[in-house]
Amino acid sequence: MFDGMTAEMLARIQFAFTVSFHIIFPAFSIGLASYLAVLNGLWLWTRDETYHILFNYWKKIFAVAFGMGVVSGLVMSYQFGTNWAVFSDKAGPVVGPLMAYEVLSAFFLEAGFLGIMLFGRKRVGDGLHMFATGMVAFGTLLSATWILSVNSWMQTPAGYSMNELGQFVPENWMEIIFNPSFPYRLVHMVLAAYLTTALVVGGVGGWHLLRENRNRAARRSFSMSMWMLCLVTPLQIVAGDFHGINTLEHQPAKVMAMEGHFDSHPDGAPLILFGIPNSEEKRVDYAIQIPKLSSLILKHDLNAPLDGLDTIPDDEEPPVGIVFFSFRIMVGLGFLMLGLGLWGVWARMRGTLYEAPWLHRATVAMGPMGFVAVLAGWVTTEVGRQPYTVYGMLRTSDSLSPIAAPAVAASLTAFVVVYFFVFGAGVYYILRMMGQPPVMGAKLGLREGPIRTAGRVAAQDPEQNPTPAE
Repeated sequence: MFDGMTAEMLARIQFAFTVSFHIIFPAFSIGLASYLAVLNGLWLWTRDETYHILFNYWKKIFAVAFGMGVVSGLVMSYQFGTNWAVFSDKAGPVVGPLMAYEVLSAFFLEAGFLGIMLFGRKRVGDGLHMFATGMVAFGTLLSATWILSVNSWMQTPAGYSMNELGQFVPENWMEIIFNPSFPYRLVHMVLAAYLTTALVVGGVGGWHLLRENRNRAARRSFSMSMWMLCLVTPLQIVAGDFHGINTLEHQPAKVMAMEGHFDSHPDGAPLILFGIPNSEEKRVDYAIQIPKLSSLILKHDLNAPLDGLDTIPDDEEPPVGIVFFSFRIMVGLGFLMLGLGLWGVWARMRGTLYEAPWLHRATVAMGPMGFVAVLAGWVTTEVGRQPYTVYGMLRTSDSLSPIAAPAVAASLTAFVVVYFFVFGAGVYYILRMMGQPPVMGAKLGLREGPIRTAGRVAAQDPEQNPTPAE
């Protein structure tokens, strides 16, 4: 299956495969932890049992997703020693402490309070339970902060010097942690995690509203997710714009690949909406473009000059095709999220938010698209950084362990088989849990309005619609 591939390419595929599996779980757990904190706080404030039901419903899903995120993350650390030992040796003095801080401050914080959040309400009381829930949410955000600081330093290294052994040695930890791209990438990723969670919550709510639209818990979660999409997606688009401008300043070759600009444009660069990059001929075939719009977006000036890949040596160009298409997938899905949020606002204004089956079907279809957008964003970031592991300083080809291609191929094959069985089973279990409605709704009378079942509206039936007293 991997015949003819070099050890470097196999090691890159292996890391890409494992990190792709890993990132979907933190992207979900970061947003879901904050959502649980909001639900718990709203229940304590209002004593509306709907929030309590939703908290108990989603905390079980969070526990499984959190566990799979931890397990998948451990495997990535293993590869630093086996496949990327030279990188670990040279960048270890900077990267190692940052990753240790993540484990000591963030992971232990999450793990320490997770048990109280899941099982401790009756044992510690509502106040301490709320504190534990908040600490789990804070821990997930802190974990993202450290990991993104590490990755951002690899994108825009700062605050270091080189010793006689060719190692990166810390000189200023504040400059290392708060390197030039870190604030933009942190905001972009955290908002992406919130949008990913909102889409999942909205998709689950839409699924249950299609089956029975009177469940108050499903209605409440659907409404909250629609508000989240409406409010956060525009913020994410603005954050993405700032992030792009920062990337243009520090990693211009990546932006050139994202935009498909093989040639420089001294009097304004076009925005290529779609096309097929042809790296051999140095052009984008069948390009559909808007004149000068790229200059307006990136430099806020229609006539601003933009350099192209013709200013970059061929051996320093990233793989244009992958970066070009992954970037468009991410941006396209972002605007679909914005459209879905505006659709929700329109339905809410008309009073049909819970009686809009096509909206509910759209949210179900968009449910997994947050994960796709996150993966596309990380592909854009990581492939666009090539051919470097530490941008401009340490090449990927110089970061590899002295390991033979067959050994990497064997471990990659094992990862593929084990991951699909183990994590496939985990994802299937999560989907099974999501397929079950909030079961306490009927017993607590949390149903309201006419019921729509299998595409029809049923009449009110006292036996099907118990009152709170029943």
